[in-house]
Order: sequence, then C-alpha cells, then structure tokens
Amino acid sequence: MKTGIIGRKLGMTQIYSEDGKALDVTVVEAGPCPIIQKKTKQHDGYDAIQLGFMLKKEKKVSSPLKGHFLKTNKNCYSYLREIRLDDTGEYEVGQEITVEAFNVGNLVNVTGTSKGRGFAGVIKRWGFHGGPKTHGSRFHRAPGSIGASAYPAKTFKGTKLPGHMGVQRVTVKNIQIASVRLDKNLLLLNGAIPGKNGGLVVIRKIQ
Repeated sequence: MKTGIIGRKLGMTQIYSEDGKALDVTVVEAGPCPIIQKKTKQHDGYDAIQLGFMLKKEKKVSSPLKGHFLKTNKNCYSYLREIRLDDTGEYEVGQEITVEAFNVGNLVNVTGTSKGRGFAGVIKRWGFHGGPKTHGSRFHRAPGSIGASAYPAKTFKGTKLPGHMGVQRVTVKNIQIASVRLDKNLLLLNGAIPGKNGGLVVIRKIQ
C-alpha cells in the first residue's frame, strides 16, 4: 500500500545488519501524523491526503487555519503536507499514520530542503575547473565569458553564475528502510537524506 508520513531528521548513526555489515543510516522521527483532510478526484481533481505534524498552540494559529483544523481534529499543527495517492478510499479523516505503515526493506522517496551554503562562486556551486594557477595568469576562479557581446547583448537564461547555493527542495529516490522503531516513532533510512538536522522531511512509500 502506497502511503507517506512527515518526519524530522535527527541525524546519522551506524547500525549493524543481521549478517554483520555496518550500515550508515539516517534517523528520522516520523509521525504520528493525523489525516486533516481527504481530497478526491471528483471534488478536487486528484486523490490525496493532507497530514499534520508537530502540535502547535491554538493561539499561534491564524483563524482560517484554526477553523480548518477544528473541522476534523481538536489539535492544531505546525506543518501540513499532502501525500498524493492513487486511491484514498481506505483512509478516513482523523486517522493517524504512524511508522507502523512501513516495514524493513521498503523503498521510499525522501523530500527535504537542502542545507544552505550561502553565496558561492561557480567552482563550488557548479563544479567549474577554474583557470591556471601560475605563469602570470589572472584567471583563477572567475566564471569567464558568459555569452554574446554586441548581439544579442544579454546574458542567456540558465547561465551558470555565482549565487545563493542550497536551500532548495530536493528528493532522493529509492532509499531503503533499514529499521523501524515503533516505540519511539523512528525510521532508520539507509544512507543520507537532504537537509540539516532538525529539518522537515516527507517520506513517501513506493514499494
């Protein structure tokens, strides 16, 4: 069954598999996430469930959002995310999605916001090689020529230039679940996932 859950990246550690291999895993505190709203193809044009994550004080929530929460749930939440599905028939508003919906060996796609790297040059941001370091060269880490002169007298869209690096939505696909800790609402994912420790991630089960 395809499903999804919202989580918070806690960091990386190492565990051992049953055959004694050391695995580098990312620990994610996932859920529990109540279903706040159910969207259907007939009413909304597509099938999806809207999940809430991390409780928030009611006085810190805007009136429209407060009304949205109180229609289905007594609590308010800091984060809302949609999980698109082929069919939402087996889900009900108010139902909680927990790590119990995942098993060891399942493949998931993880979406998060990449770490911010500040203002970066073309060598760090795009992997440019740079120019000669010696023999009187004045071309070291600059981007070099960026296009035409008299005509068309502009820089083309998409030209790789220095700029703000990171803080982008990134999805890493086909990550395997190495362990599920039901008692602590933890998922241990094999390998690295986007974002800083404490960052929000959305985990979508694909298999």
